[in-house]
Amino acid sequence: MTRLASLPQIMLAPNGARKTKADHPALPMTIAETVAAARAAHAEGAGALHAHVRDAEGGHSLDAGLYRELIAEMARAVPDMPVQITTEAAGRYSPADQRAVVRAVRPEGVSVALGEMWPDSGHDPDASRFYHWAAEAGIPVQHILYSPADVTRLAQRVAAGAIPTPLQLLFVLGRYQPPKPAIPDMLTGFLRAVRTLPDIPDWATCAFGPGETACLLAAIRAGGKARIGFENNLIGPDGTRAPDNAARVADLVRRLQVSRQLSRRNHAPPEASSPI
Repeated sequence: MTRLASLPQIMLAPNGARKTKADHPALPMTIAETVAAARAAHAEGAGALHAHVRDAEGGHSLDAGLYRELIAEMARAVPDMPVQITTEAAGRYSPADQRAVVRAVRPEGVSVALGEMWPDSGHDPDASRFYHWAAEAGIPVQHILYSPADVTRLAQRVAAGAIPTPLQLLFVLGRYQPPKPAIPDMLTGFLRAVRTLPDIPDWATCAFGPGETACLLAAIRAGGKARIGFENNLIGPDGTRAPDNAARVADLVRRLQVSRQLSRRNHAPPEASSPI
């Protein structure tokens, strides 16, 4: 069974498809830089890597050979950190391209945007076959959902038997372009829509902009998990630019610990009064 059969509490997303070192000098572009960023973030508490690879010009790539190279380097350098690959189209790849890379790599896990893999409202036998093939191959698919309407569409496909369960989900709060910073209240619509699914899914949240930490803490308090890193945000809660991905993970872990300590303190039974 793959190590990503259950999502980790914290998954690192260190680079994404679009940002470059012009956005932040510590953003990893090469495989070696991505592995180094993953190792540092793992030491701070990240349980898995959400991986993007780049071509020789630094562009987003779904090259199966590059993914295999990254996975092999991760197994050597950070053997306890599983790798989830992405199928993000980024305007370059078709659903057929996305399906092909997953079949070629057979990763421990993969993220797939429902709106990219299945953009139309009608039946898509190729998409349905892909989802069922991944389930039979033991490859967990994390369904990327950009709105509560996406959750409803997913529920309809699950009810029709076109997408198998159990489900892993990612709720995306805010957006990259045009910029729309995330706030915790955006989570409410997703949580309402998820009630239409037949079972409680394994879910996580990512969030664009400086509200990332507040959104991730809200998600964890609501029973979810977190994807964090430079793919979505470069700014810490204090408004300063984070030095690297590991710092973003360390900050989230520290704030989680403080939140849990406060929760335990607030729910502790009152001390018994001393007998006179």
